[in-house]
Amino acid sequence: MKLKKKILNNSFKEIKMDSNKKKARLAGLLYLLMAVSGPIGLLIVPSKIIVDGNVAATTQNIVTHEMLFRIGIVSNLVCQISFIFLVLALNRLFNGVNEKYAKLMVSLVIVAVPIAVLNELNNVAALVFADGAGFLNPFNPEQLNALATVFVQLHEKGTIIASFFWGLWLFPFGVLVVKSGFIPKILGILLIVGCFTYVVDSSLAILFPKFRELITGFLLLPLSLGEISMVLWLLIKGVKVQKPVISVSY
Repeated sequence: MKLKKKILNNSFKEIKMDSNKKKARLAGLLYLLMAVSGPIGLLIVPSKIIVDGNVAATTQNIVTHEMLFRIGIVSNLVCQISFIFLVLALNRLFNGVNEKYAKLMVSLVIVAVPIAVLNELNNVAALVFADGAGFLNPFNPEQLNALATVFVQLHEKGTIIASFFWGLWLFPFGVLVVKSGFIPKILGILLIVGCFTYVVDSSLAILFPKFRELITGFLLLPLSLGEISMVLWLLIKGVKVQKPVISVSY
């Protein structure tokens, strides 16, 4: 009877770990989608569009590369939609580890996503002014260029505000990883380091923007190492599945 009970208990544990592995892989796929779509909208597209100190050139780039600019907007929206489903998948994976930290993780994402989504209205407004539709005839070209660039700049500032929460959610996420026992603790520690790096970077961008430009290169590694490592681990390894050991008692 004892042997049968142990076999059943071990079977249930194995089923649970297999289920966790599937949840981890799903989270990894969603995280990968974020990791691909986010940089397109936040880094690649702006680097092709924005010309620092040149309002007319920036506006002309929006008009010339309109489809690219629109792709950037869509990419940012895809990133945030993926973010919602990612945190829900992670909540299912870690809820049994610590419910309090799991809820905190979800709450911080719930705050971050609306900020980032509404921020895309600034890019939409920039597109409208750059296009110079008929109802904008009262504005001269210089004014339209200036307005388009203002909204592009507002989008950059809005991204800085959103990045506070992109950092903060990594703290409970990292704690959950450390406590989980089925994902290496070092990944959780890297996520926590990423949290503080995001917050420092965002704070510097608002308080000391010129100084931030000087040290941005040094912040990139701690900023991204934890999340990149987590994406790869979830996709390749999933979670540690330990084979049950059956001991026979007589």
